[in-house]
Amino acid sequence: MNKNKIINLLIIGIATTFLNNNIFAQGSATPKIIYKPILYNQQRINLSIEYLKIRHGIMQTTATIVPKIIVLHYTAGGTITSNFNYFNNVEIEAARKANKDASTLNVSSHFLVDRDGTVYQLMPDNYFARHTIGLNYCAIGIENIGSNTQPLTALQVVANAGLVRMLKAKYNINYLIGHSEYNKFKNTPIWKETNPNYINAKDDPGDNFLIQVRKLISDLKLKYVP
Repeated sequence: MNKNKIINLLIIGIATTFLNNNIFAQGSATPKIIYKPILYNQQRINLSIEYLKIRHGIMQTTATIVPKIIVLHYTAGGTITSNFNYFNNVEIEAARKANKDASTLNVSSHFLVDRDGTVYQLMPDNYFARHTIGLNYCAIGIENIGSNTQPLTALQVVANAGLVRMLKAKYNINYLIGHSEYNKFKNTPIWKETNPNYINAKDDPGDNFLIQVRKLISDLKLKYVP
């Protein structure tokens, strides 16, 4: 190996180390959050309380949760505006028949992260949101703009890691999972879904994204399986 190649390899190694350290440092920071609330009116409250009762078998008078799990998702496309507008609807669209048969409450999420890492909060993080079958009663949802053909970005990795750190400091969070992993909780005490057949396969937010986020928050010792 000649001298120039050795120098180039050293430069690449130093740059890679700097980049990795910088990403890790950013992943330890609390992200800037823009509050952009979806409609959480009395109808959504009533439907959420109904969902808790019928789907989770939980009787309570408020549409609130005690967070124990954070679930990472991707939106399967769209923009901040289009996804916000979709979540802003209180009732789910008729085209999603299986979901509508289970409840007319629309799907939603607590946070929505743009591809540049900007974090939008759609509701207080202890409000009930429908985003993960069997776990909604205790799960905070984080949606990311992207899809299987539009992989999530390094900036979203950093934003999600920072958001997880913030939420872990605030609540007794035990688990960080991807939407693709939620069905591992079936047949455990954590799973609360009254219909054993109401379950579907998910592939979001992507294995590589989960690996990268988990690297940045490994010190939190969050579990990924029950």
